[in-house]
Amino acid sequence: MAPPRRPGGRPPGGAPQEPGPRAPERLKQRSPHGAHAAAPPGPAREVLAPGQTPWSTEPESSFSTWARRFFRGLVVVVLLLAAISGIRSWIAPNRTPQTVVSGQSSFPSDEARAVATRYAVAYLTWDENNPDARPAQVGLDLASGLDSGAGWNGRGKQTADVAYPGQVTADPNGITGAVDVRVRVHTFNRQGSNAFAAGPVVWERLSVPVARTPSRVVVSGPPTFVPDERAPLPANMPQNAAPDDDLTAATEKDAEAFFGAYAESDNKVSAVTAPGSTIRSLNGAVRFGALKDWQVYAGNDDERQATAAVTWNGVGDTTLDQTYTLTLRRTVATDGAQRWQVAAVG
Repeated sequence: MAPPRRPGGRPPGGAPQEPGPRAPERLKQRSPHGAHAAAPPGPAREVLAPGQTPWSTEPESSFSTWARRFFRGLVVVVLLLAAISGIRSWIAPNRTPQTVVSGQSSFPSDEARAVATRYAVAYLTWDENNPDARPAQVGLDLASGLDSGAGWNGRGKQTADVAYPGQVTADPNGITGAVDVRVRVHTFNRQGSNAFAAGPVVWERLSVPVARTPSRVVVSGPPTFVPDERAPLPANMPQNAAPDDDLTAATEKDAEAFFGAYAESDNKVSAVTAPGSTIRSLNGAVRFGALKDWQVYAGNDDERQATAAVTWNGVGDTTLDQTYTLTLRRTVATDGAQRWQVAAVG
């Protein structure tokens, strides 16, 4: 038996093939239905010449070019924004800060003023002839467990009747604080063993410690005296404009008429004020004495500031000097006459 032939071998009796480019061969795909299944019909693959690329180029449309450039520019812009704002801020953005409630803002200042004011009056009032009255009044606002005697030795007599609360200074914990209170005190001098005569009336200033409890504000301890001294004006006080001497002289008589009406009644003062302004009078509490000083300051053509030093006559031969700040407004009558009238006091 002859040996089997190799695929692709030279056929018997055939001439040897010449060297050169080999003709392309179609690759046959083995059919899943058998080795002898027919190949699917179709056109034969085109033979490519040497150096020819197996693809073809087509011209790109103008829209595709614009879209490609647009998205390329968009990527560049995003990268620039990332570099400016920081990638970290994108990954972990800053959250809106919550309002920080400090001890000062959360402290019940109004209630603390009320408690400290009543306690200050009780604290500065005593009478040795009625020693039980003071502890009862002090105990209304003093924290339970503290001494209601509040430091008094049980001797003497004194009465407090008016108190004005001021600044409330709360500690950072929001639980404790101190209230500044000014109190008017009537003193008494001893006359004999149990008798007292009225002494001078003085003003005293206290710093009252307070604390906030779940139910209310209480006084947390004995208060301390605070000096109530005079202080100079601040260096940055607002200054008046340059004086306008001509307008000052022209309006001095009108100013005297205004203060004369200002002392008497609302009807009279309304007749000399600028239209559209409402100024309440002193309603006869004092009488106009004299205009000691009058000064109008430079400004615009429709409104000016002025100051007036006025002497008021009181009961009997009592006089009292006061200084006022006024706003003047230029008014024009129907006949064209112009005048400056007071539009506001203070």
